[in-house]
Amino acid sequence: MKYPSYLNLSAQEWKERVEKALNMLEECRVCPHQCGVNRIKGEKGYCRTGRYAVVADYFPHRGEERPIRGRKGSGTVFFSYCNMRCVYCQNYSISQLGEGQELKPQELAEVFLSLQRLGCHNINLVSPSHVVPQILEALHLAVERGLRIPIVYNTSSYDSVESLHLLEGIVDVYLADFKYGDSQKGKKYSKVKDYYERALTAIRVMHLQVGDLQLDEEGLARRGLLVRHLVLPEGLGDTGKVLESLREISPNTAVNLMDQYMPYYKAYQYPELSRRPSKREYEKALSLAKGFRLFLD
Repeated sequence: MKYPSYLNLSAQEWKERVEKALNMLEECRVCPHQCGVNRIKGEKGYCRTGRYAVVADYFPHRGEERPIRGRKGSGTVFFSYCNMRCVYCQNYSISQLGEGQELKPQELAEVFLSLQRLGCHNINLVSPSHVVPQILEALHLAVERGLRIPIVYNTSSYDSVESLHLLEGIVDVYLADFKYGDSQKGKKYSKVKDYYERALTAIRVMHLQVGDLQLDEEGLARRGLLVRHLVLPEGLGDTGKVLESLREISPNTAVNLMDQYMPYYKAYQYPELSRRPSKREYEKALSLAKGFRLFLD
């Protein structure tokens, strides 16, 4: 088998994947919102993105988890807008205000290739859930032009199963947030319904595709699932429920319990979110994660 996995797809398989993905834009069902707008014609739904993806920035990122960033950095592409509305988003100028530039498929393909030329270990797609068709379209072009580094799908996990199926055999590493163990919290703080159920289903599908995280001899992620959980103050993320659910998927799930929550954006409007988690709250989260394969970068 060739590596990255997408090198095993035939030209016909690539063509069919891209066609199926673009068809999803005609009555949009790319993510769980199922807006039904015709994005091919430029109509916009919840994600405020039409026919082409909007990119805010791209560069070799050296702040990701060690298996993702390695020594040379992760080739990170920040997609603008989002299919969630997290009230504490630290990247709100990108995810909510839409800072960025619309790129045609050929231009996005060139972004991927430029990151490869810079020596990045992978292509790291940040907030990709609403632009899966545009990503596949550009990846196809980039692979034809010599892209040969693995794909990291860096997601909130508010993903549709249909979109994830189109990524099977293309994405080697899923870097998945699992924000809440309670969908009411997802509705209140991220303005989406059924977050817990949707995310759990999506993460199960990701694990079925790539399995537990595998590292190469240099400690780089070669394939598999790495789940992030941001520890919120007052236990608002229901960390115990999140970890219990991940253990049911696999007792070997790789997890990053993140302690960098800050009350950005509109968090000041929610008193319970207006402070950082205490040291005690974070240590409690770590104790709940006993036995997990932890990456704490």
